[in-house]
Amino acid sequence: MSRLNVWVGGKPVGALEGPDPYVFAYHPAPPSSLAVSLTMPVRLQSWTDRALHPIFQMNLPEGAMLIAVRQAIAKIARTDDLSLLRILGGYQIGRNRFIPPDEKPPSPAVSPELLDDILKYPDTEELFRDLIGRFLLRSGVSGVQPKVLIDARDRATFRSSSYVVKSWGADFPQLAANEYFCMTAARRAGLPTPEFHLSDNGRLFVMERFDIVENMGAAPLLCPENRGAAPIFSDLGFEDMCVLQGLGADEKYNSTYERIARTIDRYVSPQHRDEAMKTFFKSLVLSVAVRNGDAHLKNYGVLYGDPTEGDIRLAPIYDVVTTVAYIPRDIPALSLGGAKKWWGAKALHKFGVAHCGLSQSVIREIFDQVTGAVGDTRADVRRYSNDYPAFRETAEKMLPAWETGLEIEGRSSNFVGA
Repeated sequence: MSRLNVWVGGKPVGALEGPDPYVFAYHPAPPSSLAVSLTMPVRLQSWTDRALHPIFQMNLPEGAMLIAVRQAIAKIARTDDLSLLRILGGYQIGRNRFIPPDEKPPSPAVSPELLDDILKYPDTEELFRDLIGRFLLRSGVSGVQPKVLIDARDRATFRSSSYVVKSWGADFPQLAANEYFCMTAARRAGLPTPEFHLSDNGRLFVMERFDIVENMGAAPLLCPENRGAAPIFSDLGFEDMCVLQGLGADEKYNSTYERIARTIDRYVSPQHRDEAMKTFFKSLVLSVAVRNGDAHLKNYGVLYGDPTEGDIRLAPIYDVVTTVAYIPRDIPALSLGGAKKWWGAKALHKFGVAHCGLSQSVIREIFDQVTGAVGDTRADVRRYSNDYPAFRETAEKMLPAWETGLEIEGRSSNFVGA
């Protein structure tokens, strides 16, 4: 049996042991506000599972990331889930930290990178290899594609924040630019998105973390005498839909969009629920329009500070990519109406009314916003393709897919209000 202490908000709240079985038990009488998950409230009884509990496996690496981490630690540690948590557990998306007994969570970086240097670095392949070497084992973030978590500072404003830096491999050429333009369409459609950037040569997609908020009272920008000092950050709770539905990460494709709507209704606070349903529905319409076949359970989630205060919101939209540029016959990640296919406006409209509680006028407005945003972003894709020939082949696969999506979206008026 291995053992890790689980910390929340800078305080130890319980212990996790495993792997046969995995057992989590809270320490005596932690406050309810320090629950490790919305699905695991503070209680005397331990939580026992044959597999690692979903909230604890939420940030474990997958695919190429998992291979890279295992190669990095194979000579010094085991590579089972609990051992991965032991290595990566001090640096996690969300507010949970996993720390060996008799140790404390690591301190924040005191010398953040310069964001401009990352975006403008001439050889980003070399730069990303360097970032992987320095930050791979400090990057508790899920996903298949290579990525690291870093702290970075804006040279002009002295503002510091934490970022996810992604690259791409030969199987997914120009993935950074693909994601950048899909996220640009999302932002234009009025969807909440984190701050995001594309490096000057298109090799890196850099997105600000939305699970960390800065204590503005200590921000170097507002206190010039503190410039150069590390700002103070607070970690928000984040839980993806796998966690909220009690599923392991390997089941991220085994659900439905109807079930996501029910999960939003169950966990998002009442005052935020209507907006969350609009956001979720609009994101689904966008995924159909840009042919994003990877809108799975781990690409939706909720954010909160103190879970007992009733302020749980849908997280911003992230990880939107035109997947059919790489998998021509790709289909949606989850089913809707009992099928995984690129649904027409009639099916989406029915879903919006029946499962998201939206009116016909709101649905019509969402279709118009997505159609306009994707249409406008096509021009950006064409311009970038002309300026960066290496992107041209990917663009020539993205644009026809978007055209097909927009043809379906454009017929929405035939069904909305019918």
